Amino acid sequence: MRILLERAKSIGEKIGLNDDKGYLVAIALALIIISSLLAGYYLLYKPAPEGFSTIYLLDSQNKAENYPQTLVSNQNSTFTLPVGVVNNMGYNVKYEVLVKITDDLTSLPVNVSPIATYNFTLGNGQTYQKSVTVTENQVGSYSVVFELWQYNSASGTYQFTNNNVQNYCVLNIQVIS
Repeated sequence: MRILLERAKSIGEKIGLNDDKGYLVAIALALIIISSLLAGYYLLYKPAPEGFSTIYLLDSQNKAENYPQTLVSNQNSTFTLPVGVVNNMGYNVKYEVLVKITDDLTSLPVNVSPIATYNFTLGNGQTYQKSVTVTENQVGSYSVVFELWQYNSASGTYQFTNNNVQNYCVLNIQVIS
């Protein structure tokens, strides 16, 4: 850096700049050269961003605002919501969405049988959206969990993973009589 400043200063002196202007020119030239080197390095060796997938839950108006919270047992105990998955992994991915209802959400994935399962494949940049209907008639407080699983070709199974993935959505509901 010091050598670079000295060279820039000598260039300034050769073109007839006094000491004050020479320092300014030297600093400006050094900043330009360093910026050019950094920009060139970034353009040549730019690391590819890590891929990710995400799952999202919308309300009945396709917004993230008005989710059902209270259901009435055996009267108004069913709701339908759009669930979406976006693939930004950089390649085609096989997915599985499991819908589960639990009254004890202590760990993920939830250790209960799913009430619904959806399997599909998405190309990079594609979105899958499905309207999912949920019914719960037992009085109590519940969490409706939408889990996103990805197929692992090495093991031949779907895996629930936390690596660069928003892999679940939770909707808390109360069922009253």
